Amino acid sequence: MGTKLEWASALALAASVVTAVLSTQGSGAAASDYLPIPAIMQEPAQPVLEAPAPSATASAVGDDAKDDVTFVARPVVQALPEEPVEDTATSLAQLVAMQDMPEQLSRDMRCLAGAIYFEARGESLEGQLAVGRVVVNRSDSGRFPDSYCGVVLQPSQFSFVRRGRLPHIPQKSAAWKRAVAVASIAVADSWTNPAKGALFFHSARVSPRWSRNRLARVDNHVFYR
Repeated sequence: MGTKLEWASALALAASVVTAVLSTQGSGAAASDYLPIPAIMQEPAQPVLEAPAPSATASAVGDDAKDDVTFVARPVVQALPEEPVEDTATSLAQLVAMQDMPEQLSRDMRCLAGAIYFEARGESLEGQLAVGRVVVNRSDSGRFPDSYCGVVLQPSQFSFVRRGRLPHIPQKSAAWKRAVAVASIAVADSWTNPAKGALFFHSARVSPRWSRNRLARVDNHVFYR
């Protein structure tokens, strides 16, 4: 009798356990209320490290370069442009000194420098330039021969001309070299002419009765248009 009661008690206990289990599986939401879910801890985001862009010198590294070599881009340093050299003369004397003496002179330039030499070699550079510009102006005017030699050697124009030729010139003298430099400046018109536009001149020691427009007196010459 006792054994039967023990078996009956055991069966009743088993039945109650099965009932409890079946009742908890009936609802998923209810089951989750009783079964704790561990929280998932996320690791803090790590900063993304980007490899620096290879510099222009990276191609100089051989194929056996290691992967962990860091290429540092160097700033490009641009050279500053050089300042222009100031070559502008501040005086006629400086401009004359800047002229190169040519190895050979053309016939026309020899005639022009000869007129400056014979007419004004003892005068100031401004006076020599004024004489040279008269020759240049005449050749450009259309009223006189169109070459310097044609202007200088024209009969009855320049008193130093002898039989249609220039007298002998000491070409190694400083006065001749200076006359050649002034002739180059006169042709280039690279300095202000104190008797601008003059086509005629005469020595200041004479007084011809000219009706021309007087422009200026420079040293020992009077200039007219």
